Amino acid sequence: MNMSGRNGGHAELVREVAESTSSAAQSALAASWRRSLLYHRLDPEAQGLPDRETDITVRRARERLGTLAATAAPVIERVLNAVGRAGCCVLLTDANGLIVDRRGMACDDQIFAERGLWTGAVWSEAKEGTNGIGTCLAEQRPVAILRDQHFRTRNTSMSCVGSPIFDEHAELAGVLDVSSCRDETMSDFAPLIATVISDAAREIESQAFRAAFPDCRILMAPAHGYRGAALLAVDSYDLVLGATRLARQSLDLPDGFLPLPVSDVLAHGRQASDLRAAERAELQRALARTSGNVSAAARELGIGRATLYRRMRRAGLSSEFDIAPTRG
Repeated sequence: MNMSGRNGGHAELVREVAESTSSAAQSALAASWRRSLLYHRLDPEAQGLPDRETDITVRRARERLGTLAATAAPVIERVLNAVGRAGCCVLLTDANGLIVDRRGMACDDQIFAERGLWTGAVWSEAKEGTNGIGTCLAEQRPVAILRDQHFRTRNTSMSCVGSPIFDEHAELAGVLDVSSCRDETMSDFAPLIATVISDAAREIESQAFRAAFPDCRILMAPAHGYRGAALLAVDSYDLVLGATRLARQSLDLPDGFLPLPVSDVLAHGRQASDLRAAERAELQRALARTSGNVSAAARELGIGRATLYRRMRRAGLSSEFDIAPTRG
């Protein structure tokens, strides 16, 4: 079914698709329209701007995001430098769809403010129906909602691409979104923008995760880089204290598994061998930098000698440290 409402009333099309039981209406977009109309009981013809929270509420929401919000700021600025001149703004929300940070070019500020794409506005699906922020939160996956794919008629002049961000506890924290009010921008470049925004969201996750575990060493799980940030935080006792959402998924870790010996976490066939190889390489690099001096290598890694010896034995490294001789 063609989802475009330009040849007829957009609101009528939304109602028709949302209420249909035909196979043509069983798409992700149709499901979002259905939630908006039948579950949230929203009116696609409503014309008011999104709800706007006070500055105090926004500040408290940012504080709850903690280091994630601070980590996101330079990444958002970098994304804006890439897409701002094309008429896009970049938004960071919390898990409720509240915009806590918004960057854009000054020449476009008025048009975005008139459409409610501004700090303090709430773009949850429960409030605004299908949109790049709210639907991303509802489905916890990257989404692109282009123009008349929006639920509300008044939002059909916009296009939005959002990617979810998960915190160090693997909980949904918010959305990083790029929005545009220029038809030609998203129509031609939505896939490219989706890649940029997804990579930026994963960078924010990675940096925030590392900041949340400053005294741990960070190991990369096999899935890291392919679909996002798959990281483990391991302390000096070889206990896993933290794992990103993707790491938990790729290693099939149950809820509430922490803390857990890293050897248990790694006991998953090829995943185990991949991560053990990564740990072995980490030890070899530290020992190589200190010319095989175990005490110095332990200090560099922030662990005790006994712990380092234990890790070396597990990695199959001899106490003499097996490295290729350097050329003099």
